[in-house]
Amino acid sequence: MSHNRGMEDPNKAQNDEWQSKWLDAVHQLAATLNDMEQSNPWPSQPLLPQVMNYLMTELWDSGFSQTQIRQAFDEAVADMPRYAAGDEVRR
Repeated sequence: MSHNRGMEDPNKAQNDEWQSKWLDAVHQLAATLNDMEQSNPWPSQPLLPQVMNYLMTELWDSGFSQTQIRQAFDEAVADMPRYAAGDEVRR
């Protein structure tokens, strides 16, 4: 029987704050990119492919490996149908 049963994990608040920080950063990035897409002065040059390419290079420049980046993108794309529940666009 564990003596910690019922006791709060002392790192939980710190871990929750860490997770909230990166979730907020992703949310802010997505909101900013949506605003930029809406005001794109070059509609013949879609923003998202440029962003994804630049994000990939920034991740690589920041020390993530090609394998990590590729796997993360592949896993995210593979999970899209589950998250989108068959909708093409969320409006």
